[in-house]
Amino acid sequence: MTSASTAQSANAELSPDDRATGSPGDTGGGGIPAAVRRRLATVDDRIGRGQAWLATGVVVAIAAILRFVGLSHPPGKIFDETYYAKDAYGLIDRGVEWNYKDNGPSYVVHPPLGKWLIGLGEWAFGYQDAETNISVPGHLVTTAPEFGWRFGAALAGTVSVLLLVRIGRRMFRSTVLGCAAGLLLALDGFHLVLSRSAILDIFLLLFVLAAFGALVLDRDARRRRWARALEAGLDPTLRGRAGRPASGWRDWPWWRFAAGVLLGCACAVKWSGLYFVPAFALLVLLWEVGVRRSAGVRHPWRDAVLDELPWLLVAGVLMVATYVATWSGWLLSDDGYYRLAARYPNTPGLSDTPVIGPLINLWEYHKAAYGFHTQLDDPHKYQSWPWQWLLLGRPVAFYWSGDGNCGASSCASEVLLLGTPLLWWSFLPALAATVWLGLARRDWRAGAILLSVAAGLLPWFWFALDGRTMFSFYAAPAVPFLVLAVVYVLGAIATPAPVSATAPPPSAEQVGDRRLVGGIIAGAYVLLVALCFGYFYPVFVGRLLPYADWSARMWLDGRWI
Repeated sequence: MTSASTAQSANAELSPDDRATGSPGDTGGGGIPAAVRRRLATVDDRIGRGQAWLATGVVVAIAAILRFVGLSHPPGKIFDETYYAKDAYGLIDRGVEWNYKDNGPSYVVHPPLGKWLIGLGEWAFGYQDAETNISVPGHLVTTAPEFGWRFGAALAGTVSVLLLVRIGRRMFRSTVLGCAAGLLLALDGFHLVLSRSAILDIFLLLFVLAAFGALVLDRDARRRRWARALEAGLDPTLRGRAGRPASGWRDWPWWRFAAGVLLGCACAVKWSGLYFVPAFALLVLLWEVGVRRSAGVRHPWRDAVLDELPWLLVAGVLMVATYVATWSGWLLSDDGYYRLAARYPNTPGLSDTPVIGPLINLWEYHKAAYGFHTQLDDPHKYQSWPWQWLLLGRPVAFYWSGDGNCGASSCASEVLLLGTPLLWWSFLPALAATVWLGLARRDWRAGAILLSVAAGLLPWFWFALDGRTMFSFYAAPAVPFLVLAVVYVLGAIATPAPVSATAPPPSAEQVGDRRLVGGIIAGAYVLLVALCFGYFYPVFVGRLLPYADWSARMWLDGRWI
């Protein structure tokens, strides 16, 4: 079969919308029909690169200012900083989490990477702990100690906004929509509080989002590879390697390997990063099936599984290796909890055998930590259930103080882990609209967003059946994808519907009117979110308010107090 006839076969797999804009005989060079070429098209980063990076820089600057200015307030360790800031200092001082009060290793139930990243800020800017009389200057600059242990979180939050801008731009092929996604994330109070607190969830969010971004880049790279092969005359209906693009080392899925490393980092912050592994593997498989179907491969599912499973396994090996590497401080010292069997004679299963012994002990440590998590059902004042999270049913108070002079008889200063209400109450309608639009348009972007949201939220519904104690910040990795769902719907409002096979194409005037009206609607929404964020900003950063002003912001009364 010739390249042209192969392209005709591929065109038969296109949606009616695609076929309406490109007939089998409409080739755009290389014997490939224009419709097939469009199906394999990716973002050309050379178009508008300077303007796109300038707009990105503005959004990231807004995010950085909101996250770094006043980072040392509130003073002292707030919420779980009392654990993670101390563990982080132990890691940079001794290579393991260390209890300086009892002078022994700490028993911890989360992997070390997030605490390493907190500890780097303490190393750079200094650390202080009044309880144990530890006070060390920074290696770069000595600042207020709170700045040191919160620096890593603020940087991670800022970088995640940068990533979302670039991911949104690539997915939606629009700098405006990409910047809208980043700006909405920057103006989310939930994300802001996590970015200004030395707890682990912002690092988990960062690595999950980065892994997703790497897979989007992998999707584009693989589609460009197939497009080049078809232009060169590849007949995808042939059996074996003859019907596939060349596969030298330059054509290996390097971005997929990067995603494996980043998922390993996510799991090394919190084990809940594992929930995204099967979801992202499924995304890769679906995208590979899609590119083969567009190219005209006879058996896209079979060939995608056979071709891509080895690469997915390599990515999985890289993920595991990365995870184990983050435990290097524990493995290369003798101080860690459960590290030496001789120190725990009453603990079965530990071993001091060279080489294999540390790995056995690490496995036993993981078993003990897993047992802790599965039995975590003690009631807590700020616990909540997954079905409450998107409704802001029970936010977590990180800090509260009634001290200070606010010009009123009674004052209040609080850091409340609360999503910007207007944005968060848009999530459920946006998810419903994304389902509808994704089915109607057969849009890969909708599927990617929905599957990622499901990976971040649905597993917690299962744990809720066991009555496990959980908190709203467990939803953190899903937040960027929820924002993408909102922006996806905004883009649909501002963009004319795809042309069907039977309806005449809209006129230029109709297209312009639709974009104008849709742009006004989308812009007004982002403005309202910004105003809502500004109103709640004082309770995101712990600003001292008259009690009446603080109380006015508690919209759901007791649920937020």
